[in-house]
Amino acid sequence: MTHPQNGNNKPNPSPALNQKVPKKAWMSLAILGSALLIAMYGETMLLPAIPDIIKEFNISYNTSSWILSAYLIAGAVSTPVAGKLSDVYGRKKMVMIIMIIYIIGISLGGLSTNITFLVVARVIQGIGISMFPIAFGIIRDQFPKEKLAIGVGVFSSMFAAGSVVGLALGANIIEHFGWRTTFFSIVFVAIGLWFVIRRYIHDSADSTDMIESLESKIPVHSKDKKIKVAHEANIITNSKNIDIKGTITLAVTIISFLMILSYSQTRSIENPHLYVFMVVGIASLVLFVFIEKRSNSPLVNFQLMTNKVILSANIILVIAFLSMFTVFQTIPVLVRSPQPLGFGENVVTTATIQLPFMIVFLLFAPSSGFIVSKLGNVKPTIIGSIVSTIGFFSLFLFHSNGIVVSTNLAIIAGGLSLMQVGGFDIILQSTPRRFSGISLGMTVLFNLIGGSVGPAIAGIFMQTNQVFIKELDGSFPSPDSYNLIFLTIALMSLVPVVLAVFIKRLPLQSSD
Repeated sequence: MTHPQNGNNKPNPSPALNQKVPKKAWMSLAILGSALLIAMYGETMLLPAIPDIIKEFNISYNTSSWILSAYLIAGAVSTPVAGKLSDVYGRKKMVMIIMIIYIIGISLGGLSTNITFLVVARVIQGIGISMFPIAFGIIRDQFPKEKLAIGVGVFSSMFAAGSVVGLALGANIIEHFGWRTTFFSIVFVAIGLWFVIRRYIHDSADSTDMIESLESKIPVHSKDKKIKVAHEANIITNSKNIDIKGTITLAVTIISFLMILSYSQTRSIENPHLYVFMVVGIASLVLFVFIEKRSNSPLVNFQLMTNKVILSANIILVIAFLSMFTVFQTIPVLVRSPQPLGFGENVVTTATIQLPFMIVFLLFAPSSGFIVSKLGNVKPTIIGSIVSTIGFFSLFLFHSNGIVVSTNLAIIAGGLSLMQVGGFDIILQSTPRRFSGISLGMTVLFNLIGGSVGPAIAGIFMQTNQVFIKELDGSFPSPDSYNLIFLTIALMSLVPVVLAVFIKRLPLQSSD
């Protein structure tokens, strides 16, 4: 069913727009948003320390990309599994279990003695990402549909808030106590939040209750009552099936692709590992598609992905996340590399230069939700994609000092915040409500995969374009590496502009 409105998906005036958000919903948003804040603190606190870890563990720039990529891959693979388990055991219970796993991960991170140990700890820590679609599901059920964009904006702002705290506090901890201490700085906070979630979060959604309530939602005189109930119950029951085969093949596909990127930096066509991962990657991808098409409860619903609006919005978000994490990997190295190859600054300055990005995102994300609720979701997405493109091209042309880099990052943040809130809302409003869970899960999955590729792209350019400095007895990325990185993401940022305009010309589907 399509709306009789234009491509902006701007709702007609209705008394429902004035519907108030229950206090319970605001409380859930604040508590679960705090979990997102802590997780993003754990993600960004390490960013200024990437050059320190490279030096201490004596690893390549390409290998260092796994510090971010491993975290995101773990989140991508565990998210759909956790979503299915939440249907079986309950969403609140799964959020609490995942929080415990996350606490274990950050504790182990502080004990890391080599890159392998650190990456394993980051994988465990990355599983924590899987709590957020579940948490958002709890929030979505408590927010009126007309106010959902506001909830999305506020929830998204916690991403930036955690990043701001992570950079500001993390940099100072690293400067005075070392990067390992950043992990221990959030262990007790996370434990405290676990008890708060246990006490104050209430999730009324239950699969059994949903099935039992279906009959009351279907007219008694309907001849197809039993058929409809059986169909809806089958959808809910299938959601309890965990697609283990699909999860494994997906993980192998992602890791193989990233390993291909890693080995490609050797520029050797005779490297046997490159061909091994090519074969494994292609085979696992084909197998994944085959498994998903035959699965009763797939990770990726290809029927939904045939929807041009949903597919286009997903691509927009993937590119946004890929670009963002490419920048996250690149800026610390640029700032801390010695002059004239970099800025030659310390850890605190590195965080200061990146803070405008996080602060603008923090300020803009909530307002983006209000803008989307008033203007529809397509116009802000178009504006955001254009603004971020301008910012990326400006970063490519001007990145000679901290001030211009900070300014460009602030511009990019304003655009990306609009893109993300608008893109997520397009997907939510275009997906039939009974498929909203799997649609949101797919979106998060694709975004995390895109984010995991970003650091690998940055690592390749930095590893293959280096200059040896005799006085420091070491090699550092050349200016060409940064030019290539920023040019690549600038060109990629043009794609969301085209897709957003394309979506505007399409009728959007309702989520009923």
